[in-house]
Amino acid sequence: MGTSIPTTAARDLIAEINELRTARGAAILAHNYQRPEIQDLADVVADSLQMARRATQLDAAELVICGVYFMAETAAIANPDKRILIPDRTAGCSLAATIQAADVRAWRDTHPDGVVVAYVNTSADVKAEADYCCTSGNAVAVINALPPDVPVLFLPDFFLGNYLRKVTGRPLDVWLGECHVHAGLTSETLEQRRAEYPDAEFLVHPECGCVTSAMYYAETEGDVAADRLRIVSTEQMMRRARTSPARRFVIATETGVLHRLRRENPGKEFIAAHESAECRYMKQITLEKLRDSLREGQYEVTVPAPVAGRARRAIDRMLAIG
Repeated sequence: MGTSIPTTAARDLIAEINELRTARGAAILAHNYQRPEIQDLADVVADSLQMARRATQLDAAELVICGVYFMAETAAIANPDKRILIPDRTAGCSLAATIQAADVRAWRDTHPDGVVVAYVNTSADVKAEADYCCTSGNAVAVINALPPDVPVLFLPDFFLGNYLRKVTGRPLDVWLGECHVHAGLTSETLEQRRAEYPDAEFLVHPECGCVTSAMYYAETEGDVAADRLRIVSTEQMMRRARTSPARRFVIATETGVLHRLRRENPGKEFIAAHESAECRYMKQITLEKLRDSLREGQYEVTVPAPVAGRARRAIDRMLAIG
């Protein structure tokens, strides 16, 4: 996904989007996995945690969320005084779909003193049943902040949950959900790229199916040195790419993040762990849909007040930690 020269039609669309954004007093927030052309015109490009934080900080009456639906719900919950739009309301999440609010209530029935930590990749209904939310960027800090000696359910991502068990040393009940894109980045994927690029630094998202292998490589003396393999969120990938002396990186996450990495670090090389690691939901938002969203005020995302009120507690705790 390299930078391309916009066509005349694309330039006209971008100009129209910019006019509409100004006229509506709107801000556009895009996730790191969005299409390059969406990232290039967004006011904010970030991971889920930074998107949520910036949504509360921006002085804009209207926020257009270029991401998937749970991100727009999170923005709506955290910003009840702002209007939240998403250009495609069918942009879902395979990971969020693996758990329902009833599943959380069933766990609580058998763990009345337990604590539920919900990854941000969940619906508003699930967040309303949780005690804390987190993202991959602050999940370790959230787990470490929990009261000791109480049962903890982490949901819904199995790979991230297993990683948290190992890093924090804390027993966790982990929901068996997965992101179809990250689950496809396996230990075999990592092994192949290590053979192809022995000089590269590897940046691995903790949702990946290869995260256990990555931890093993990082910890094994004489194998990949610890300073050449990092398990990090997408925003942490950005910081590491800027500060690392490495000139070549293999990136194990959704391929949309490569555009921002390459744009911000033109003197460095970034290689996808697997070129097929692309989320079709993240790519549903196009310039045309963004233009229509601003022009028509569609699609507004709201969360019922009782659900939003309960979910806001967990989201506020997420924003305060890490």
